[in-house]
Amino acid sequence: MTGQSGTVVARDLGAFLGAWQVSRQIRQDDGARGRFEGTARWQADGTGAIYCERGQFWLGGQGPFVAERSYRWDADLTVYFEDGRLFHQVPAEGGAVAHWCPPDQYDGHYDFSDWPRWSLRWRVSGPRKGYQSLTRYTLPGGSGS
Repeated sequence: MTGQSGTVVARDLGAFLGAWQVSRQIRQDDGARGRFEGTARWQADGTGAIYCERGQFWLGGQGPFVAERSYRWDADLTVYFEDGRLFHQVPAEGGAVAHWCPPDQYDGHYDFSDWPRWSLRWRVSGPRKGYQSLTRYTLPGGSGS
C-alpha cells in the first residue's frame, strides 16, 4: 500500500479485524463462471484471529448455495487452514504468495493499494483444478466502495 507521502504502509493483523463485505468472481479454465457474495470477519483470538466468511455462492448457472470457510491468522499474518496446515503468509505491504497443494499450484497476489478496499487474486493450476479468482474486500456501509 502506498500512503499519501508515497511511502509503503505495512498492514498488521489489527488492520483486518472486524467485518468486511466480500465479492468473489471465479473463472474456471473450462469457461464456467462463479461468484460469491457475503461477509468476512476477523475475530481476535489470543495472539491471532479467526477468519470466517459466509455468504452465497453461484457456479455455472446454479445456486445460490450457502458457503462458508474459516482460517486462522497469526499476528505475523501467517494463514493456516482449519486443520492447522500452513496455507501462506500475507505480505504486510501486499504482494505475491504461493501454496503447493499436491498436485495443484496456488499463486496469489494481495493488493492493498486502495486501502481500505483491497483484493486477493488466485491462479490455481494443476491436474485437479484450474481457475482464477478475484476477491474484493470493502468495509460495510459504503466506506470501502
